Amino acid sequence: MPPLAAGHPRHQQHVSRERFDRLYNRVMTAAENGDEATVTNFSPMALSAYGMLDTVDADARYHAALIKLHTGDIDGATALGDTILANNPGHLFGYIVLGTVARFRKDDAGLSKAYSGFLSHYGAEMKAGRAEYSDHARSITDFKKAAEAARSPA
Repeated sequence: MPPLAAGHPRHQQHVSRERFDRLYNRVMTAAENGDEATVTNFSPMALSAYGMLDTVDADARYHAALIKLHTGDIDGATALGDTILANNPGHLFGYIVLGTVARFRKDDAGLSKAYSGFLSHYGAEMKAGRAEYSDHARSITDFKKAAEAARSPA
C-alpha cells in the first residue's frame, strides 16, 4: 500500500498525532527530570496539539490527562479519566488517572474505588492486548502493585 499523500486527511491526522506524542514525551521527560521550566513551556503546546486531533483514543486522553496532572489541572485530568472509562468501560488508564487524582486530593474513598476497578478489570484488559498497555507497562505495573498493596492487610 503506498504512503498517504501529504494532503490526505489520514496523513494529517497521523502527523498531528505524532506532533502531540512528541510534545507529550518532551513534557513527561522534563517532569521526570524535575525540569519545571520545560514542563511549563511545552505543556500548553502539547495540549494545543491534543486539541487539534481529529480523533482521540484512550491513549491520547491518558497522555493529555498526565500533562494536566503535571500542570495542576486536576479537574481537567478527572474529566479525561471519566471520559476514558465512559468511552472504553474497564480501560485501565481511566482507573490510573482517577486513582492518581484521588491520591493528589487525599481522597481515600476515590483511591479505593480506582484501585478496585483497576484490579477487577486488569485480567480481561491485559488479555485484550491493547498496544497502549505495552507502551505504558511500567505505569500499569506500578499502579497494580499499589492497588494490591492497598488491598492486602497491613
